[in-house]
Amino acid sequence: MISKARPGLSLKARAIGLLSRREHTRLELERKLTPFAESAEELAKVLDELSKKGWQSDERYAQGWVHRKAALHGAARIAQDLRLRGISASQVAQAQELLKSTELDRARAVWQKKFAQAPKQGEAAEYARQGRFLLSRGFSSDVVHKILGGWEPADM
Repeated sequence: MISKARPGLSLKARAIGLLSRREHTRLELERKLTPFAESAEELAKVLDELSKKGWQSDERYAQGWVHRKAALHGAARIAQDLRLRGISASQVAQAQELLKSTELDRARAVWQKKFAQAPKQGEAAEYARQGRFLLSRGFSSDVVHKILGGWEPADM
């Protein structure tokens, strides 16, 4: 039986193995490879080499992430996900700028898939439910208001 730890692999071989399965950010690779590195300097050297040769790219990762998630989530959610994965602030800002131009259309598509119609005047609970759904997907409150239309409470 082959051991999962595979002690004979070098740090670079482990990194290439991870990258061959899917794209990783530098931060993700660092987290996964730290237990196998003898020192932080050795790990940084391997990661720098992979980045220099184009085997690892945070920019490529960010582009792929945006492409996969744009149809389901708003700019705020995607930006948060990218930040958590260690993408630089400038790359996150670029992604957000790109996403903002299509956010209304994307939010409308997500909303239509889930709901048949906008809430009627006076249906506060339904308006709130649909609004929470879109907000939880990372769409801005301005976009939510545009999709759900103006709402006023029923006369009391």
